[in-house]
Amino acid sequence: MDALYTKAHIRESLDSQPSTPEQDMQWLAGASADVVSQVRASISSRRVPAAVLIPLVERDTGLTVLLTQRAETLKDHAGQISFPGGRIEPDDKDAWHAALREAYEEIGLLANYVEFAGYLPDHHVITGFRVTPVVGFVNPDYQLRIAKAEVHDAFEVPLDFILDAANHKSRRRTLGGLTIEVHDIPFGERNIWGATAAMLMTLRRKLQASDKESR
Repeated sequence: MDALYTKAHIRESLDSQPSTPEQDMQWLAGASADVVSQVRASISSRRVPAAVLIPLVERDTGLTVLLTQRAETLKDHAGQISFPGGRIEPDDKDAWHAALREAYEEIGLLANYVEFAGYLPDHHVITGFRVTPVVGFVNPDYQLRIAKAEVHDAFEVPLDFILDAANHKSRRRTLGGLTIEVHDIPFGERNIWGATAAMLMTLRRKLQASDKESR
């Protein structure tokens, strides 16, 4: 895949608004309509609304993805690689502002260093959340202040690396009584998997689809 994407190209590939319930299973790439229907029926619609920020850092050498490693002491997803995020609170204007707030609370990323790019389809996670992924471009001059109670570390991965299929490791996962193919993205001693990897794979598919449409 040609990973030399411009900001304009990425924006055009993303949704300008959060997904509707009819769109929220787009991350089940390649699944038949029947499988999507079965998965939807097996997942409770009473999911807690949440949002995550997918930060794309604008380095001179190309875009990178800013990720966090969760603290080992957390109740949910301890030690896992994730994006900054959490539940959408009543005072949040929308998913975008919730993602910015969570990014500031977890890693000290100031909102004025982040530029809105767009949305990916919502993802359902096994801990009971319906997560809206929001993509943002991050000024490389950002400074972090990590909340150690929630985040062990933060690090960047080149977007080129994430988009390269050679770096994806497929495996089978049971979801709603069905077995589907998912992908992990090993990076050094870390392994990006679960909802985080799924969101990145959704980003990849969105960019691929945009490529095909532009030809």
